[in-house]
This record gives sequence, structure tokens and C-alpha cells, in this order.
Amino acid sequence: MTQHFDLIVIGGGQAGLAAAYAARDAGLSAVVLEASQRTAGSWPHYYDGLTLFSPARRSSLPGLPFPADPDRYPARDEVVAYLSDYAAWLGADIRTGHRVSKVASAGSDEFEVSADGGRSFTAPMVIAATGAFSRPYQPDLPGLESFTGTVLHSSAYRRPEPLAGRRVVVVGGGNSAVQIAIELAEHAHVSLATRHPLRFMPQRLLGRDIHLWFGWSGLDTAGWARPLLTGGRGTPVLDTGAYRKTIASGRPDRRPMFTRLDGDQVLWSDGTRERVDAVLLATGYRPGVDYLAGLGALDAGGRPLHRGGISLTHPGLGFVGLEWQRSFASATLRGVGPDARHVLARLSRRSTRGGRTGLTAG
Repeated sequence: MTQHFDLIVIGGGQAGLAAAYAARDAGLSAVVLEASQRTAGSWPHYYDGLTLFSPARRSSLPGLPFPADPDRYPARDEVVAYLSDYAAWLGADIRTGHRVSKVASAGSDEFEVSADGGRSFTAPMVIAATGAFSRPYQPDLPGLESFTGTVLHSSAYRRPEPLAGRRVVVVGGGNSAVQIAIELAEHAHVSLATRHPLRFMPQRLLGRDIHLWFGWSGLDTAGWARPLLTGGRGTPVLDTGAYRKTIASGRPDRRPMFTRLDGDQVLWSDGTRERVDAVLLATGYRPGVDYLAGLGALDAGGRPLHRGGISLTHPGLGFVGLEWQRSFASATLRGVGPDARHVLARLSRRSTRGGRTGLTAG
């Protein structure tokens, strides 16, 4: 039997929960379809030592503050618990164990969403909220496919002990790459390989976390701030000074990206060769939205065709939780709430039911 709603949200992590909150505020009937058995998104699968790069006061979903010292940086398991508590507090219609396999057009103003087990749902609006961290990205590095050592993406890394005593190259220059490399270097011989020199940004400025300054200045939510914050080389590494000092000490050492891998060896840019036990790819993720492929809503690389989270191909289709969707904060706990409200307001205006929502774009 097919069930009908005003809105179908695909994904029950932070982005999906924020979308459900916006729908509840708008008085819409909404269902959240989550593939796993819990409402914590990708967080349970991150490495054990992960801590947020923003303090608790800047790490909340709409309506429910993060339950921790406002200036403390919460750990992974605290975020998992918070998301589970948020889902219970929200009281939305969340269907776990519902992996979406396909979204199709069902007439001019409707979508049909198919989930495993032959379950079917229709609605004039769909928000894809499976986020930016559900599909690990493995770059096409020369020799990687034939490398005889261990190749591990950061999504599969949990703790340093299994790699203790081994020679490891961590690939990547972002926050997670630096955090993992430093953690690993306490147990293994680690090099951090990056295409560009690391760019550090102070975690605190004049005694305040940098995210508070971003909020006060407007950089947090300004789309035009991307070139200023990234310099065309990705998001800088937030640092109290400890990361820079540790890497300067050589544990781990930072090196220019290797030229290629050859058997169990790495060929460095200076021409030297070295045997390596493992390559750990902290190279990020891509949006997991394959269920939209048949709809024609993705580009040739499988990325959503959108502007600010609004589909460029299908009225009524939106996205929440993509990196730089509208701002620096878009893929964060604090950013998905404003983005969800903005997207749902825009979709409602374009939907045949838009006149009933009372939403205003945020």
C-alpha cells in the first residue's frame, strides 16, 4: 500500500531531523525514511577519538540545546546520544530500517519514493537529507589499486592500536586527517601527505571560539565567504596551536603528496622510495544520493544539481546537509537547521500545497 504525505525526508541523521523540525513547525505531514536502525546519521561510524571542531553552544539542532558545557568540544558518542535524544524529543514520524532505493516522478506534482521491502510513499515535496558524509571518497592515486599493503579510508578507521608499530601514510589535509595522523603517531611511524601546505586557522580568537566570531561577523552563513575561508585549497584546519606544534616536531611529519605507490613502496616527490605498511585515506566523502539517479537530478559525477539546496531539475525536490550548500556551516549540526527551513520554504512556494505552510525563507 502506498502512503501519502506532504513531505518525504530521506535520511534520519542531523539533516533529516532538522528537516522534520521545519516540517513540524510548518504544520506539514511528513515522514522521515532512515536506512539504519537509529537516528544518528554517520556519527556512529566515525573514529573513536573524534571531537567536534565547534563548542557545544554552536553544535545544536533547532529547538534543543546540546546538553554540555557550552564552551566544551563534545566527543563522537555525545553527538550520537544527542541525536537519539533529539529524535525522541521531536516526536516525528521516523521510519528506521527504510532504505530508499528509488525516487521517481508520479505525475506532474508528485514524487513516488520506493523503499526496501516494496514499501512506497508519495508526496509533492521530497528532501534528500542523506548528507555529505555517507559515501567515502577514494581518489584515483597512481598505484593505489595495486598497492600490496593495507588501504583504509578514514570511514573505516576506529582507533590507532591495530596499526601500532607500522609505517603509515595518511593522505589528506583537513581537520580529520590531521586529528587522525596525530593520534596515530603516538603508536606508529606516520607521515601526513598533502597536495598543499597545511593551512591552520586559530581555534580561539581573543578568548572566544572562532565559530562564535563567524556567527557574529556573518561569515558562518554567507555564501560569498567560501573563497575567503578556503583560499581555493579546502577548509583550513582549526587549531589551538597544539596541532601545528606537534606536526612541526615531526610526529607525524608532513610531506608533499607522493608521486605514486609501487607494490609495497611509496615514491616520494623527492625521488626517494620507502616501504609502507598502510595508506589511510582521509580524503572526505561525497553525497550518497544514488536513489535520485533515475530521476535525472544528478550530474555525470553523481552530485546533486542544485542551487542553495533547491533542485535545478525538479520543483519540489530539495537537499539539506550538503557541504557549502549555502554557507560554511551547511553540513554542520548548527547549519542544517537554517538550511532546512530555507529549503522547505522555497519548496513550499513551488508546490501545489505551498500556500498552506506559512513558512518564510531563512
